[in-house]
Amino acid sequence: MEPTVRTRFAPSPTGYPHVGNIRSALFGWLFARHNGGVFIVRIEDTDVTRKVEGAVEAILDSLRWLGLDWDEGPEVGGDYGPYIQSQRLELYDRAARRLVAQGDAYCCYCSLQRLEEMRAEQVRRKQPPGYDRHCRDLSQEERDREEKEGITPVIRFKTPLTGQTRFHDIIWGDIVFENSTLDDLVLLKSDGYPTYHLANIVDDHEMAITHVLRAEEWVSSTPRHVLLYQAMGYEPPKFAHLPTLLGSDRSKLSKRHGAVSITDFREQGYLPEAMVNFLALLGWSLDDRTEIMSRQELVSNFSLERVSKTAAVFNREKLDWMNGVYIRSLSPEDFLQRSLPFLDGGLPPEVSRPLSVDYVRQIAPLIQERVKTLGEITQLTQFFFADRLEYDDALLIGKGMTPRSTSHALGVARQRLAGLADFDAESLEGLLRPLAVELELKTSQLFGALRTAVTGQTAAPPLFETMAVLGRETCLERIDQALARL
Repeated sequence: MEPTVRTRFAPSPTGYPHVGNIRSALFGWLFARHNGGVFIVRIEDTDVTRKVEGAVEAILDSLRWLGLDWDEGPEVGGDYGPYIQSQRLELYDRAARRLVAQGDAYCCYCSLQRLEEMRAEQVRRKQPPGYDRHCRDLSQEERDREEKEGITPVIRFKTPLTGQTRFHDIIWGDIVFENSTLDDLVLLKSDGYPTYHLANIVDDHEMAITHVLRAEEWVSSTPRHVLLYQAMGYEPPKFAHLPTLLGSDRSKLSKRHGAVSITDFREQGYLPEAMVNFLALLGWSLDDRTEIMSRQELVSNFSLERVSKTAAVFNREKLDWMNGVYIRSLSPEDFLQRSLPFLDGGLPPEVSRPLSVDYVRQIAPLIQERVKTLGEITQLTQFFFADRLEYDDALLIGKGMTPRSTSHALGVARQRLAGLADFDAESLEGLLRPLAVELELKTSQLFGALRTAVTGQTAAPPLFETMAVLGRETCLERIDQALARL
């Protein structure tokens, strides 16, 4: 019988979660869930100098926000813990010492200065960079002399000098590397912390990981890992290297393309279900047509066989479109509840808090069809909460209008609005459309002047519904202010 599928997401807390890393987590989660397997989170925090405060919390919060629940890992525990590498140092030290004892690794005493000089010489000679194996075959006497000098060595892997290392990738097929192109990588640093390569191998074995899904950039490290698995006598997991994420200019996705941290997208008002749908289609597809897919549809249909070898372009316009589709599919109450935090955080401090939920409940339906992100809500609705509008007076005067004709039209409209029995959208439309005819104006001319007067904007939610929500008193007051400007 095939063992239970066990995948892992193993981020390093050296920064906030990049969408590329989260895409890898999503694919691992989907594969585990599709196969009834186990999804594990492991924090690889052995690069002490680059650790960023708060990064672990941001990573876990991002997974929770996207609904990528983990079966084992921080906060939930499991039978293979601890799931934080800095708490597993004894395991890595034991593995490194074992490799030295069996002749598959060695102690390296080279100083930082010597290594820098070696690299500079390699650059000068236009040679490929890599350790020159200076300490690989030191005699016991030479090692003893270095030890007496108080030098704490690193431990390097003794990579075979000849032959080939091959492995099978579920996406890319059979891959072969010449061992002569691989250097003797560091396994254990002088501070006692392992490098990624050693800790990764030990933990994937100890945690019974069956499938490693990670970015394509790790392909070149995989032969080193395969050699380590062989030296340790471990059965390697199955590998699947996911296609690279590119920006719109087809260069590797980075900050110059805009937001790349998943926390940035959350703060800008993208919905988690839209992000999951969008990220799932970066390198994977159900077919050539289907784009909107629920979480359950993704789980039901996901397979590594449908993952492409072609680099995936992070198309921001498509994400905006998809997020808009998901926003429009929300129930009015759900849209309201998701909007409130963005309004509360985005409206100016002079707006009275707490916001009236009943008032926002009237506003929300007017903009739900118009927004692509929740972050746009504040800009679209700010006039609903302002005491006084700030806008360019010239915006009041539409095409074919003059200050005089605009003032006359607004004056008549104000008088009629003051006497309107019911100040609802239907009554407002029943009053204002005939009034435009009476004033011998196009509806766009009258409605444009009114829209600017009551909202301070030339583009706003539907006019009659907007005026009904603002109420008679506010609308009349703002028309008076507009008349004063004119």
